[in-house]
Amino acid sequence: MNVHSLVLTKLKLRSQLSQAACVAIETAPFVFRDIPAGAQIVRDGGPPAAQCSIVLDGVAIRSKTTRSGGRQIAAIEIRGDFLDLAHLFLDIADHDVEALTPLRVAAIERDILRDLALEHRDFGRALWTEALVEASIAREWMTNLGRRDARTRVAHVLCELAVRSQAVGLAAPDTLLLPWTQEQLGDVTGLTPVHVNRMLRSLEDDGLIARRGRQVQIVDRAGLRAAGEFEPRYLHLVEIAQPGAAAA
Repeated sequence: MNVHSLVLTKLKLRSQLSQAACVAIETAPFVFRDIPAGAQIVRDGGPPAAQCSIVLDGVAIRSKTTRSGGRQIAAIEIRGDFLDLAHLFLDIADHDVEALTPLRVAAIERDILRDLALEHRDFGRALWTEALVEASIAREWMTNLGRRDARTRVAHVLCELAVRSQAVGLAAPDTLLLPWTQEQLGDVTGLTPVHVNRMLRSLEDDGLIARRGRQVQIVDRAGLRAAGEFEPRYLHLVEIAQPGAAAA
């Protein structure tokens, strides 16, 4: 699938696009970029990236860092996700965006994307819808951090990543390759690496998952969902759900 097809497929999952908007997207000047792991794509307090990108391969993160150096990962971006869409109409970035793994992206100048969104109302609506879904996921993460215990948080994150990975063809049902270390998973869940490892072991001891390195096999899908209080409605993936791919 080329980048224009990927963008169209991504947007059409939740939005109707006119023929004119489809043509505009199909002729938009995307360029391919390779970004090394650890590279800072957007810096909190700085200007937004000159280009807005869609992930083709790899994993990126959005995060906030306290003055004392503590980091909270606020979002995980995988294949098909836009980077820096949140700053399309803003002039100052309010969070960091970083390549967690080596990234392959398709990038388009921010000004061009903004003009396309203003020129084609249905395209603008589709981008707005993507931003609203990002906000929906952020609300769920906030609930996970503020109101769920450690074991539930870890189980919930595993369920979400499994559903999203399967939806874009990154993993077979019930199989998950974690893109992060336990320290980074701690930055997602607000836990120490030791606590993360303890919670993963608890889920494994209860027969919900099996681990081999960073590969996680979901042994009991319903049990893991129950442990994580996971309801995938907030991901708004109803349109692309396949048998066995809408639940973790």
